[in-house]
Amino acid sequence: MAIYHFSIKIISRGKNKSAVAASAYRSGEKIKNEYDGVVHDFTRKGGIAHTEILLPQNAPEEFSNRSVLWNSVEKIEKSKNSQLAREIEIALPKELSREKQINLVREYVKENFVNVGMCADIALHDKNDGNPHAHILLTMRPLNEDKTWGAKSKKEYILDETGEKVKLKNGNYKTRKINTTDWNEQNKAEEWRKAWADITNKYLKENSIQEKVDYRSFQRQGIEQIPTIHLGVSASQMEKKGIATDRGNINREIRHQNKILREIARQIKALMRWIRSLTKDKNNDTSKDKQDDMAIQSTILSKQNDLTDILYHLIKGNADNSNIDLEKYIESYQFLKEKNITSISELKESISALRDKNYKTTRAIKDTEKKTNDRVQLIDQAEKYLKHKDIYKTYTKIKKSKQEDFYNEHTAEIILFESARKYLKEHLGESKTLAISKWKSEVTTLKKEKNSLYNQILEIREEVGQAEKVKTCIEQLQEQEKRPSQVKRNELGL
Repeated sequence: MAIYHFSIKIISRGKNKSAVAASAYRSGEKIKNEYDGVVHDFTRKGGIAHTEILLPQNAPEEFSNRSVLWNSVEKIEKSKNSQLAREIEIALPKELSREKQINLVREYVKENFVNVGMCADIALHDKNDGNPHAHILLTMRPLNEDKTWGAKSKKEYILDETGEKVKLKNGNYKTRKINTTDWNEQNKAEEWRKAWADITNKYLKENSIQEKVDYRSFQRQGIEQIPTIHLGVSASQMEKKGIATDRGNINREIRHQNKILREIARQIKALMRWIRSLTKDKNNDTSKDKQDDMAIQSTILSKQNDLTDILYHLIKGNADNSNIDLEKYIESYQFLKEKNITSISELKESISALRDKNYKTTRAIKDTEKKTNDRVQLIDQAEKYLKHKDIYKTYTKIKKSKQEDFYNEHTAEIILFESARKYLKEHLGESKTLAISKWKSEVTTLKKEKNSLYNQILEIREEVGQAEKVKTCIEQLQEQEKRPSQVKRNELGL
């Protein structure tokens, strides 16, 4: 399955980052940073599949050496918080060969970055762990026509209504900062993300791969996702240290469930696209091959034909044929029989019903998970409130001269109490009842409800899987019908 991942970040000196170090790490090279004298040696780093540098026409030839390029960047940027480089990290389609992956990245980088004046340092990483990806380091300062670095921005005088410069009280004229490029404009990130999806889909299509990627978030695509729960400071710190927590486990379970939901949505979308391709009008295409395809569909996939009868006769006629996967045909036959599906149109209706059921069930899971999380948060905050209530009560009653020392000794407890009190007031309103037992009982009920809904999702996944097997069987039938037509044309010399 082709995966879309596209992230952008800035390599900034203000965050103690170095463009030289970033390039050395991503390329697996040894490079000395002339700015601070530090040598960055990553020659032992594995998993580097390909590296190259792409330059615009007005870049010096020596910039093809990444040490020269990034040391030049480090030298021209004088400020202690200078932005040195922009990094884009992208997931590569596993379905493409290494050569195609390289061509894909190269074409994308040239069209979107190099052609507008950026220098690009590319590194493809692949540890054979199923996660091939590319790092693209981009320069952030334009180059002049004489191949020297240009300015990132310039000052422009602000004029009054008469066209005169506006003078300030200190004697200076009022100015504003104007960027010399549009590379930092907010809409650029969206433009680059879409361009990566478009060119990836182009390569997938050219290589006869039906998968597609989408640059939009799941929410913008209309794909329902179960929200993860808030970990909190304590659980977050423990998880970072590799210690599993109850909340972390809940989020891992939710992510696994979301993965299944996305896969079901993808499968249903592919099945609907396949059915549309079977039933779309092809009257405008009169080529011989297309006419044969239409003939195949009219004989095999006509609404008048019973799909179960077709599969039954095929199973019966190939009982002794070891070259045919009869088990798959039998499963498909049983599925169609059970669902009373006899035609392509009925198969389409069945898949549409699965799509609607999947959407409604996912929404129900999402709502249930939200209610559960709300109750868990109430329980958590109520328990903190009760746990630290006495400490806070003591703090408010002791003499003011001793309050500071008491606060310093019990800072964490007091802050947790105040935070819990604020949360409970916001979510309970005027009610002062902490119904912890009731909330815990509701959480148990909600979890059972979610498990029941999730089992429905698993059933939907099973049905979608069966529909995919039917699709495979029909495609194989089409191939079998196509072969005699091709043999006949060959015999006639056509």
